[in-house]
Amino acid sequence: MRYFIKLAYNGTHYHGWQYQPNAASVQETMNKAFSVLLNTTINLMGAGRTDTGVHAKEMYAHFDFDKSLDTPSLVHKLNSYLPKDIVIYDIIPVHDEAHTRFDATKRTYEYHINSFKDVFSQEQSWYFHQKLDVDLMNEAAQLLFNHTDFQCFSKVNTDVNTFDCTIFEANWKQENGNLIFTISANRFLRNMVRAIVGTLVNIGLHKITLADFTAIIESKNRDNAGFSVPAHGLYLTKIEYHYITQ
Repeated sequence: MRYFIKLAYNGTHYHGWQYQPNAASVQETMNKAFSVLLNTTINLMGAGRTDTGVHAKEMYAHFDFDKSLDTPSLVHKLNSYLPKDIVIYDIIPVHDEAHTRFDATKRTYEYHINSFKDVFSQEQSWYFHQKLDVDLMNEAAQLLFNHTDFQCFSKVNTDVNTFDCTIFEANWKQENGNLIFTISANRFLRNMVRAIVGTLVNIGLHKITLADFTAIIESKNRDNAGFSVPAHGLYLTKIEYHYITQ
């Protein structure tokens, strides 16, 4: 049987989701926990990768197991066994061909910027004290809907067949002196959200214009886009599937 796992993690102490030799990853930590508690080798497949230091408020992974599981009991045992920065919300039986990565129809990220120094959120948001033109940044964000090729925001030498993404949502909002950028798409390229945010920050600083922003996208050249903002302000917040009720 195949099972989906709904989970969340604070990425501060991990080198991303994906297994890496000689570095702690969320995938490796969870593989060990599942293998111990199920008394067999379990290798989880995640819905995607997150970079070092990136957080996930909602992440999915799947695994195969040849027996029926008491899922509420297993969730309880896993949460007792796993470190405090990983939590399991649910384990869901699915059909045998279900795939957390390939079946996802929509993914949503948030990027959090603090406009004041907050000693309690240094690893959960990016402190940026300069004044930003948020209205102009929102105008620029709407220009993303005019495009599907986002090679300019992708890491170079990445192993993808296409740079096309369909964006469903992109906006900035202010909350209690903080800025939150929300973006949803059917898929994301490596480093894409952090590069988009860095370029929009340059818009907010009036370093580039809206016309420049469009030209950057059309150039398909990463060197023309803005800097990549720090990872610790980025959150994967939602992954959607047609056959799972959210």
